[in-house]
Amino acid sequence: MEVDCPIDDAKVIEKTNWKSALETYKKHIFHEGDSEDELRIREKAIIALGNLYANQDMAKELAQLTRDIRKYFYMYAKAKTAKIVRMLIDMTSRTNEQDIQINMCLETIEWCNQEKRNFLRHRVETRLASLYLVHKKYDLALNVLQTLLKEAKKLDDKLLLVEIHLIEHKTNFKLENMPKAKAALTAAKTNANAIHCPPIHQAEIDLASGIVALREKDYKTGYSYFYEAFEAFNTAEDKRALDGCKYLILTKVLDKDSQGVSQVVTSKSGLKYANEKEVIALLDVAAALKERSLKKFEQALEKHKELLDKDVTISYHTREILETLVEQNLLRVLEPYSVIDLPYIAKQVDLPRDRTVSKLSEMILDGKLNGTLDQGNGVLLLFTEKKIRPTYDYTLQVIKNTAEVLDSLAESSAKVF
Repeated sequence: MEVDCPIDDAKVIEKTNWKSALETYKKHIFHEGDSEDELRIREKAIIALGNLYANQDMAKELAQLTRDIRKYFYMYAKAKTAKIVRMLIDMTSRTNEQDIQINMCLETIEWCNQEKRNFLRHRVETRLASLYLVHKKYDLALNVLQTLLKEAKKLDDKLLLVEIHLIEHKTNFKLENMPKAKAALTAAKTNANAIHCPPIHQAEIDLASGIVALREKDYKTGYSYFYEAFEAFNTAEDKRALDGCKYLILTKVLDKDSQGVSQVVTSKSGLKYANEKEVIALLDVAAALKERSLKKFEQALEKHKELLDKDVTISYHTREILETLVEQNLLRVLEPYSVIDLPYIAKQVDLPRDRTVSKLSEMILDGKLNGTLDQGNGVLLLFTEKKIRPTYDYTLQVIKNTAEVLDSLAESSAKVF
């Protein structure tokens, strides 16, 4: 226990004098000892110094630390080396210079190629692909994954394949390529079922499956996936448990189950997140939708715009609900009329005239409204659907049946003669 004291003491000092702690960490990293105790102290010092740099937003120094400690890696097992490097790369995400994280990955991959450390290279390349995804460099992410996938399949590394296919799914989903996104998700599930998949990875798969189910409007299936993901993240005290809770509420909102919304936040697990800003925002949206008030719904969206737009899935589906509400309100107003003034329509649905006209145009083009806009006179002309009388249908059926009978008689007479 005594050999750990220098690092433990430095961590205490770090709170009041981080520069002094920094020097202590460096002293224990860059000495030439290679005994078992010294190796353990060096490892602790590297992690402690990396955390200090991340906390002080010193991304460049953190990147340099990764380069400087490579000369000591031969002293450690390859798995230990991989763990240290991945932890340092992940620490960079806490700084404001996240582009440096990509450069760290690229440098580490180059070093791995030189040292023939394929295990670490595969993990860092997976991390690089996820960073490209975050930075919306989707083509680069897919290029990295394509090469990585071939190598992982040769090695039959199921756990790595799960991670790769999950990133591939998310990338294709962002590109709105749903067939490829679903295929990648299916591949992730297949590989996960072939091994004892860690609960966190399984929760990620469930979360992704729930998002796909929502896009396909299968709310019951989506809810079951989100529930499994939420419970797993919550048990592991993972911050993504909040996402699971939000998506559970969103699913109930989309399914128009107001009672289900309250059950989510009053459950034993849900109470933990009931006071989170994102959850409160969704509850406000759910309350406005319950009243079927377009104005209140728009007010709720505008009030919590920043929080709701942070999550692409929530933003997509709340906007979808809004458009559906607008269409329903317009159709209800237009139902009794054949000609109606545009200003009157805008007033009845409590929307600006420009937006009302734009929405009416969209509905006409989508075939949801049978009419035309007369902008010159400022009116909407609605056409009644011409219904064909049943007599026509009956006549056509009689002609078809007669033709079939004549064909049958012709065939029979041909056999006789």
